[in-house]
Amino acid sequence: MTWLTWRQFRVPALSVSAALVLIGVVLAITGPELVGRTNFSDQDVLFSGTILALYLLPAVIGVFWGVPMITRELESGTHSLVWNQTVTRKRWLTTKLGFGILTAMVAAGLLGWAVSWWASPIDALAAQQTDRGMLSRMAPVVFGARGIVPIGYAAFALALGVAVGMLLKRTVAAMAVTLVALAAVLLLVPNFVRPYLIPPEQTTIPIVSRDITNITGDDTHGILEIGMRNPAGAWVLANETVDSAGTVADPLPSFIQTCAPRPDQGPPERGTIETCMAQLGTHGYQQRLTYQPGSRFWPLQWLELALYLAMTALLTWFCFRRVRHLS
Repeated sequence: MTWLTWRQFRVPALSVSAALVLIGVVLAITGPELVGRTNFSDQDVLFSGTILALYLLPAVIGVFWGVPMITRELESGTHSLVWNQTVTRKRWLTTKLGFGILTAMVAAGLLGWAVSWWASPIDALAAQQTDRGMLSRMAPVVFGARGIVPIGYAAFALALGVAVGMLLKRTVAAMAVTLVALAAVLLLVPNFVRPYLIPPEQTTIPIVSRDITNITGDDTHGILEIGMRNPAGAWVLANETVDSAGTVADPLPSFIQTCAPRPDQGPPERGTIETCMAQLGTHGYQQRLTYQPGSRFWPLQWLELALYLAMTALLTWFCFRRVRHLS
């Protein structure tokens, strides 16, 4: 059964392996050149490409590995031939799922390690900067392309593809549903689950002109909000102006609306608006930051990996329940 599974699985597995080897070669060649640098602007394309690769990998695994692994046999009827011999349904599914999930986890683990190694000089600099606009490894889009969480994504994607395939029994339809479901999970978890796996920290800082990083507003409502310098390497969930009682100032008080230049005026001198906005501090206003500090990167990685492995286990349980009712 193991040999049969490998023969059915070898083409997609070898295709992904070839792509991973190519990516690894590129990273091995360019990685040493990043050590000791303080400017990585010329690496934007490769930096974004590595992140994209780590999000595409679970999609490829779920759609092109997981779905056909079962639905191809269900559509062709070859599963009945196997079951009528010495192979039981449980052994048939165990071999396929075990082989597929293990291979998916190894592939994602290797790619995640290679990308984390390559990007380590960039991540180290981003963890120290607060004013260069660099994405730290705690940023949601980067977090999922670092460390060990890609292993969980890959395992979940394959189990999801198998489960959807067993449920729909149609390859094309199962591929579409798997892709949509996986994309939904990868969007929902960073926004609604990850921020609260560990209770976020809060700190209140004074509003001073040198720490104001952005001011947003429009011609209709005037100045709507300000942003203060974030803690280095942290993932900031909220950057809010509060009054002396700790209540969020929404909208901001009227006395600072004159800070914004009128349309008939030229551009203000550098720092003029920030200095004006600092009046908030003299009236008792402060800035409250809610964030996950950079020191929580690995605890959050382990917790999110455990979450995806738990979801993988639930999908695996569903598959074993479902296989009993397949004809």
